[in-house]
Amino acid sequence: MPRQETRDHLETWLDEGYASAYRTAYLILRHRADAEDAVQEAFLRAWRFRGAVPEGDGIRPWLYRVVVNACLSKLRAEGPRRSRAATMDRPWSGPGPDALAVAGEATAAVFAALDTLPEHLRIVVVLRYYAGLSEREISTAIHRRPGTAKSRLHDARVRLGSDPGLTALVTPEGATTS
Repeated sequence: MPRQETRDHLETWLDEGYASAYRTAYLILRHRADAEDAVQEAFLRAWRFRGAVPEGDGIRPWLYRVVVNACLSKLRAEGPRRSRAATMDRPWSGPGPDALAVAGEATAAVFAALDTLPEHLRIVVVLRYYAGLSEREISTAIHRRPGTAKSRLHDARVRLGSDPGLTALVTPEGATTS
C-alpha cells in the first residue's frame, strides 16, 4: 500500500475506530475517564508517528499496540491508588431494558472474571475477543513473540474456564460437573 494510502487508512481508522479503541482501553483499565484519556493519548501518538505506520496488514495491530501502550502507561502511572475492580461503569450503551435484564448476569460474570485475570492475560483476552485481533496481530500489539501471545491466551482461557461465576453460567442448575 503506498504511504499516502496508509496515512489515509490511519485517518479513517482514527475517525471510525474510536468506539473499538475505547472499549479495548476500558476493558484493560476498568475506568471510564482513564480509558478516554488513554485513547486520546493513543490517537495523538498514532497521528504524531503516522510516518512509522507499517504497510498493509500491519496497520491494525500497530494501532492496537499504541492503544495498549497508552493503557499500560496509565496503569504504571496510577499504581495501587485505586482499585479497578470497584469501578462499575460500563463503556457503551446496549440494547433495551428487557435484553439487558437477561444479559446482565452474564455480563457481570464476564466482567468479574476479567477482573480476576492478571493484566498481561486480560490484555490478550480483550484484544482477541473484544477487538477481534488474530494471535499474530496480538503478538504485534503486545510486542511479544507469537508463541507468547498464544501461551497467554491459553493461560487466560484455562483461568476463565475454571472461574466459578462463568462455570455457573454454562452449568444448568442442579447439574453436577465432573
